[in-house]
Amino acid sequence: MKTLDRPLDDDDRAMADLAEVRDWRRVAGAFRNQNGSAAVRKLVRRVKSATGWKPWPYGRDTVIDDLLDGWGFLTKRGTEMAVYGDQVLPHSPFSGWVAYEIGRADLAAAEAGLDENWPAKFQLACKHWGQPAYIGLDNSPQFVDEWASGAGLDRRHLAVWTPPGAEIHLYSNKPSKDPVTLSVGINYAVYLNEEGT
Repeated sequence: MKTLDRPLDDDDRAMADLAEVRDWRRVAGAFRNQNGSAAVRKLVRRVKSATGWKPWPYGRDTVIDDLLDGWGFLTKRGTEMAVYGDQVLPHSPFSGWVAYEIGRADLAAAEAGLDENWPAKFQLACKHWGQPAYIGLDNSPQFVDEWASGAGLDRRHLAVWTPPGAEIHLYSNKPSKDPVTLSVGINYAVYLNEEGT
């Protein structure tokens, strides 16, 4: 198993960007069958208006694939955000602890690394988002469905914040032996509630 342990600077910026969005209802759209040029252009206008994030360049002549359902944005802090109708994924790949090239004999070491590095990223998240509505660990028998049905599946740690219109999940991947998990880390994503719900 190999590991990288990078400073949390990228996460600090990305979490601050997410914290500035006070009402995710303005970002969310309809999720079902919303692909292609018209849907993406609506998404870009909605997200830009709600967040001030700058969309990846596109113009009247930009060809948008009929299957495309998201677009990229750049925040004022330089974070790239991939935004879809139902979720927002910050792109901060150079931040925090990760393990990779994990073998069957490395699962305990991978779990220990996640446990050791979870508190720092959790505290950083709390700094920006306050205290979570939920926090759990996979040693609880109810963990998989404790927050919501299947929310803890494939997770070792999970914390959930509930700003208006969304849930922000901070989580670690659960190392498994069958199939062997190739890499683990501590990640976060915004899951948007569908417009009107």
